[in-house]
Amino acid sequence: MTDPSGPDTSRPLPPPLPPPPPPWALLAELTHACPLHCPYCSNPLELVRRSRELSAEEWEDVLRQAGELGVVHTHLSGGEPLLRPDLAAIVGAAESAGIYTQLVTSGVGLSEPRMSELASAGLRSVQLSVQHADSAASDRIAGSRSYAAKERAAAVVRDAGLPLGLNVVLHRDNLDAIDDIVDLGVAWGAERIELANVQFYGWALRNRTTLLPTRDQLSRAQETVERRRKQLGDSTELVWVVPDYFDGVPKPCMGGWGAVSLTVAPDGVVLPCPAAGALPGLDAPNVRDRSLEWIWNSSPAFNRYRGTDWMSGPCGECPRREADFGGCRCQAHALTGDAARTDPACALSPDHGLVRALAEAPRPDPASADASRYVYRGPDRHHTDVTRGVKR
Repeated sequence: MTDPSGPDTSRPLPPPLPPPPPPWALLAELTHACPLHCPYCSNPLELVRRSRELSAEEWEDVLRQAGELGVVHTHLSGGEPLLRPDLAAIVGAAESAGIYTQLVTSGVGLSEPRMSELASAGLRSVQLSVQHADSAASDRIAGSRSYAAKERAAAVVRDAGLPLGLNVVLHRDNLDAIDDIVDLGVAWGAERIELANVQFYGWALRNRTTLLPTRDQLSRAQETVERRRKQLGDSTELVWVVPDYFDGVPKPCMGGWGAVSLTVAPDGVVLPCPAAGALPGLDAPNVRDRSLEWIWNSSPAFNRYRGTDWMSGPCGECPRREADFGGCRCQAHALTGDAARTDPACALSPDHGLVRALAEAPRPDPASADASRYVYRGPDRHHTDVTRGVKR
């Protein structure tokens, strides 16, 4: 007879879940410090202070564990990873762990000596962020005079013989310039140009009114991308990351929650995606407390939305649930307050009216001050309002 005051041992426990496939990608956020002030910044609202960052020795241990876990590719990102004086040591640690390294950078501070040091340590490729093909527009969007540094950085990477990619966050102020942006990438020697439509959570949510494009803009931009793909053939890869608010089909976030990649924040917090730290009650683990293997396989944070068993509502019976995994958990939370709801970007979501209304809402007159006003991200975590200008 079962003791009512104790656990029920009359039935066997269900078998433990099988471990997930190992991750192959790691986003290593080395610092949140950055010389730019982008209004669409994807870093969390609460930035990690420099004093709390993992040391080079701690990153070496993280990368060793990552290699043993199965990771084969890492983006060394930030903020601006070049602000880490020990960046070459971190690159060398990844190389020793058998992990391919790509530097994700604004280009500010990438000199020939620094490039030589990083290449000698094992850096394999560089992804350069670009805001616009026009220097004045680029500086205005970045909130910093940085275009000239980007141009120099592209030449430095090219002279070092490393593959160069461009990463462009697309929004209302640069969607009409895709032809010029592609021409710029070709002129700078980029092998790959990622045209990523802005995602509206975190800091970008504060600037949504200013950044949100029109449907006509997006249609023209997509036509331009298709035309340029035909023109360029295999010489330059153009990647179009679809917008969230216009198509009615959600994107599979990071290939699925805890499915292919993990993010290590500057202070060692480990997340299934870079924005997941904003989700309430996630209780994200830290590499200073737990092994990367336990975090990936066993932590509640990584298992919370893994697979499809957690789904309810239209996702639970949807034939696409194994393809889009219910969309983005962070966007669901940002728009509805509930990370477990179907992503409102999906046309089947009961909350789809939220994004449909935003997609069809009238935009400010381009000649008005509000049409050009950004809430810039500042280094002190506070915002700065700037209209049609560049932060000095």
